[in-house]
Amino acid sequence: MNSALIKEIFLNPRNVGEIADADAVARAGSVTCGATLTVSLSVDESQSITDAKFKSAGCSYLVAASSLLTEQVKGKTTAEAAVLGQLPKKSVIEQLGGWPGDRDQCAALACEALISAVKHYSDSVREEWTGDEALICTCFGVSERTIENEIKAGGLRTIAEVTRACNAGAGCRSCYLLIEVILDDVWRTEG
Repeated sequence: MNSALIKEIFLNPRNVGEIADADAVARAGSVTCGATLTVSLSVDESQSITDAKFKSAGCSYLVAASSLLTEQVKGKTTAEAAVLGQLPKKSVIEQLGGWPGDRDQCAALACEALISAVKHYSDSVREEWTGDEALICTCFGVSERTIENEIKAGGLRTIAEVTRACNAGAGCRSCYLLIEVILDDVWRTEG
């Protein structure tokens, strides 16, 4: 385990603070250890994260994980950030040289806060959508019509099949319920 790297990041963390006019803010906490974490994101028109910051009340492992993760997501799309946040062991723990197993929750908490921020952003984009058809997956900009067409053309029956066909649901996963409803509607009408 590379405790020297964790100590270095803890003593000199990057991206500490809050973004004043953030496009998304999310909080996460641990009932196990009492740690709390807030992640704020700025996102541009192309859904790329231009800035990411965090504030935490927690241990050196949480600070190191949050610092590393917020640094990694800068320049990535919200979808890429969500995918990164779904893999705490690969995105954080391995890059920090590993750490005690009882601290894995710190990386998971950092990833949870990031994914929550991406979901918050995706929900706000969906609410502001003014296109001619319903926007279902904001991470990848996939419309309801596109999903319906993929389901019919490919005979798709599961969310995983829809995701492989058009990327809908591959990011923050907040559209899973909507994709499920579309699947049900298509196969109910197609019989």
